[in-house]
Amino acid sequence: MSAAEREARLRDDLASLRIDRGDAPAPTVRARVRRRGRRRWPAVVGLLVVLLAGLAVWRTAGAPQAVTVATAVVANPADIGPAPVLSGSGYVVTGDRYVSIGVRVAGRIDRYFVEEGQSVRQGDPLVQLDDRDYRAAVARTEAGLTLARANVTLAQAELERGRALRRQNVISVQEFDILENKAAVMRATVRQLEADLAQAQVNLEYTLLRAPTDGVVLAKSKEVGEIAVPGGFAGSGDLIRLANLNDLRAEVDVNEADLTRVRLGQSAVVTPDAYPDARYAARVVKMYPQVDKQKGTLKVEVRVLEPDARLLPDMSARVTFLADAPADGQRATPAVLVPAAAVQRDAGGNNYVWVFDAGRARRVVVDTAGDVEGRVRIARGLAGGETVIVGTPPTRDGQRVRVADAS
Repeated sequence: MSAAEREARLRDDLASLRIDRGDAPAPTVRARVRRRGRRRWPAVVGLLVVLLAGLAVWRTAGAPQAVTVATAVVANPADIGPAPVLSGSGYVVTGDRYVSIGVRVAGRIDRYFVEEGQSVRQGDPLVQLDDRDYRAAVARTEAGLTLARANVTLAQAELERGRALRRQNVISVQEFDILENKAAVMRATVRQLEADLAQAQVNLEYTLLRAPTDGVVLAKSKEVGEIAVPGGFAGSGDLIRLANLNDLRAEVDVNEADLTRVRLGQSAVVTPDAYPDARYAARVVKMYPQVDKQKGTLKVEVRVLEPDARLLPDMSARVTFLADAPADGQRATPAVLVPAAAVQRDAGGNNYVWVFDAGRARRVVVDTAGDVEGRVRIARGLAGGETVIVGTPPTRDGQRVRVADAS
């Protein structure tokens, strides 16, 4: 078979394998509409979603916010105490500051009789130094004094015999003067040794350190076995730091502009940061005579009237100065109290509350005057009886709000 015949036969075979479908019918109008509708459905659904979301946003923005409210009440000042007029942060100190007890004589520390935190009474032993050298000095001086007294006795006897011999002109005046001088020297030697003995006994007593006042041991500066010497730099001879906790005070710096609000004898309240629920009655007892020109403040001390074991020196505390009680015949100004959750603070440090007013939230700036058992005293801004919003605050002034249903 030639090549041309093979090619013709291959074409015939390929032609026999072809499927004849005939002419495809044209799509009907209904099919075209159906296809067109399928293409439009996603756009319609998307439009409906956008419309529903916008409706939800509109309803949310337009609906009043549910809030929890409370009433600003008017309280009798006699029931809640005097109003605070000024407060500041300070520290707890002792009235006598701190007593550093050091050695008067050099020596090695043999024993401590107390530990940190232990209470002591005036005269209680605190530290014992090695006293062997000082006991030896006392014994040596006592021996010298005994010898000197014996010499005085001998010199006095010689003087009496010399006086008798002088009356008989047995000895000369010069010899008698020598006897008198010898007796006088012996007596002077006794007095000198008596003074030395007294000093040696005092030095021996100094080896036992005692508490100069009642107080609590705050710290021990050296350990047993170390050498303690009197004086030195930075209190190198100090062994024990003592504080009298019966006279505790709080020390606070008051700005010059606020000095008119503070006076001697004024009532105050001390609240330690460690125990924010504790309130200690106090009274102003000292106003330092010099202003710190760098800070523009004056240091003021208040004495805690009834301290307890929780109050410790160097604690940070807040001191609140209280207003004076009204004079006889004067009527105390009623106090307005609101829950602490109702008071907000803006970026500028101003206090304000949200007042529920005819379905709207109204922002009212207030001045506060301390806390009273979980509530805040309002000094200015509210007259009492207002409905204030507590909890989640509104977002803007004038926003529509409603009182949430009680659950």
